[in-house]
Amino acid sequence: MQSYDLPAAVPVAFGLGRLNDLGKLTAERLGPEQRLLLVADPFAVSSGLAGRLIQGLEEAGHKTALFSDIASDPREEHIDACAEAARDFGASAIIALGGGSAMDVGKLAAAIVGAEEGSAAYALAIKPFPGNGLPVIAIPTTSGTGAEMTAVSVFSLADGTKVWAWGLELFPKLALLDAEITASLPAPLTAATGVDALVHAIESMTNCKAHPLNDPPAMRAIGLIRRWLPRVMADGSDLEARGQVQIAACLAGAAIAVNGCAVAHGLGHALGTVGHVHHGRAVGLSLRVALAGNVAATPERHALVAEAFGIERQGRSDAALAAALPEAYDAFLREVGLEISLAGDGLSGVDEERLAAACDTPENRPMFEVTCRDFDHAEVERLCRELLTAA
Repeated sequence: MQSYDLPAAVPVAFGLGRLNDLGKLTAERLGPEQRLLLVADPFAVSSGLAGRLIQGLEEAGHKTALFSDIASDPREEHIDACAEAARDFGASAIIALGGGSAMDVGKLAAAIVGAEEGSAAYALAIKPFPGNGLPVIAIPTTSGTGAEMTAVSVFSLADGTKVWAWGLELFPKLALLDAEITASLPAPLTAATGVDALVHAIESMTNCKAHPLNDPPAMRAIGLIRRWLPRVMADGSDLEARGQVQIAACLAGAAIAVNGCAVAHGLGHALGTVGHVHHGRAVGLSLRVALAGNVAATPERHALVAEAFGIERQGRSDAALAAALPEAYDAFLREVGLEISLAGDGLSGVDEERLAAACDTPENRPMFEVTCRDFDHAEVERLCRELLTAA
């Protein structure tokens, strides 16, 4: 019998209004009178959410400072500036508030705050973190990246190359989930981030590292997103639905923290580098073109995904059940309003060679290699061509 490992999960505090408990939870987890650097994206600042957190933290006896120089696709200079701000403030911990970008910046800055080198030195896990970083409490304002549950941060180098950093030091000490703070997320971002979580769950169940101990959170996430994301898209004020999608994103994040991702993220990251397409949409569209081949390679695993996605078996074999998944997945993307065509992003078939080259890089190739099937150059080119010309 094969052996498996299942790392301990990040502790989670979930519920409507839980943001009001942040000061108390911080004291319980980290101790009283902390010096906290709040890392928040610009939307969290302009919406007043960051100010609300600062007020609550200071009323609970903590000292706070704010860092908000964050882009939607964070670069190494953002992370290095955040680490410097933490040093200057004498921070004892970081609160990361926002979408995946804010959490990625906060997590990586916390890990390198005591390092002599900047964030670029830790790209692609080239070297281990120094081990003298700061604890992080992650508070997602979107429901998709799962960054609150993972030991990964995604960012871009100075030359625009999209890379990742990995290390156990990047695991937050607490994830705080409050669906109320996701209610103002615009519909296109709600769809894209929800699809991102769905892709996380599917890839964690079907890549070469997949194992049965990690199936339950992924399968649950798939079912929750299939049921509740369309309801959120129909009524963005539905907090019950948003809470369920938030739980799904958390579960999917926990799943990829164990098994990682696969081709949709390798191709999706390349698409982000070449066309600056939003990450969630990029990986969602990438899985769309890769799914049929993946199903053919491992029908048994994809049959589990199909059942979790709500496709009824009706006496069908695993292969026949799994074969229904690509069409159902495509229909779901269209149901939640994800834009399939990349023409509006300025991309077309003429970008095929450039996109294929971006797939064959040290930061993206490993995700192709852990997929459930092999990819030669011709197959990568075919996926790129189908992705760029889809409508």
